[in-house]
Amino acid sequence: MIRYADMQDFAVIKEHDKHIAESELKHILSAKRVIVLYQGDTFLGWLRFGLFGDNIPFINMLYILDAYRGQGNGTKLVSFWEDEMAKAGYRQAFTSTQSNERAQFFYRKIGYTECGALLLPKEPLEMFFIKDLTQ
Repeated sequence: MIRYADMQDFAVIKEHDKHIAESELKHILSAKRVIVLYQGDTFLGWLRFGLFGDNIPFINMLYILDAYRGQGNGTKLVSFWEDEMAKAGYRQAFTSTQSNERAQFFYRKIGYTECGALLLPKEPLEMFFIKDLTQ
């Protein structure tokens, strides 16, 4: 089952997501900016998003627990999210990943194309990807 997360999902997301403060996680849960994936009662992963420049949906984090990777679960989450964003009237979706992460290959496989990069001191290159949601 894929659905927008709510406060009942807080504990399980917080257990795995070490990249966000508890107060911010609570805020984005209430703003419906997290989507979760369950198989029965088993938590498989989540997608957390925002709006880049206040007008382009941006995946901040896509995470599938290790045991459930490579089974199409990431694609399911992103597809659900893209459909939701398109229904809301957005024409494009945006995300990024570091050049030393495998995620860049995943995003290319599901139709995202590179559209820029950012190089911060002492960090790997941050690669940006975009996808047209109108097709």
